[in-house]
Amino acid sequence: MRVVIAEDNALLREGLVLLLGSAGHEVAGVATTGPEVLPLLVEQRPDVAVLDVRLPPDFRDEGLRAALDARRLLPRLPVLVLSQYVEETYATELLGGGAHGVGYLLKDRVGRVEEFLEALERVAAGGTALDPEVVTELMSRGRGGGPLAALTPREEEVLRLMAEGHDNATIAKVLVVTERSVHKHIGNVFAKLGLPPADSGHRRVLAVLAYLGR
Repeated sequence: MRVVIAEDNALLREGLVLLLGSAGHEVAGVATTGPEVLPLLVEQRPDVAVLDVRLPPDFRDEGLRAALDARRLLPRLPVLVLSQYVEETYATELLGGGAHGVGYLLKDRVGRVEEFLEALERVAAGGTALDPEVVTELMSRGRGGGPLAALTPREEEVLRLMAEGHDNATIAKVLVVTERSVHKHIGNVFAKLGLPPADSGHRRVLAVLAYLGR
């Protein structure tokens, strides 16, 4: 894959370059400040972008803004956003901007090489990869009432794993149940959330996340 990186921390940036190169991917470009990101993405049109939420000059939300702007210009550009902390507003804004090929990971996750590369490849393929802590934060916000309150503990577990980007086979393995059982739970989740029950791969996950982010 061709990857563009936007990260101001030199150690992490060079680590990502080496990691991606050793995994057989090409780093098509590197940005270190917010204003550099959008022109670089438009010029290179990578297979996936890895962007820090906060970049110079203001260290606020330059990376996220660039990601949202890039996805408006290049609607199907896969974006994996990295953040130091769970920032709920940024997560919901990114998810609400359109769901194809979106990831939001905490930077600590990069140190888990296999998990990070798997998440990157999933996002590049049009799926989703959300840090478990991000998912927990989003779901916690919705627990006060509404459709989420109607979910059983098992259905909530399934929804959480779906939100992280796992497919039915992986969910079944994690929960030690059959895929048929997982499919049934997913149908119940969609029914209770008022969402179409049809199995449509990662789009169903993103539909649920968009619902949770409202």
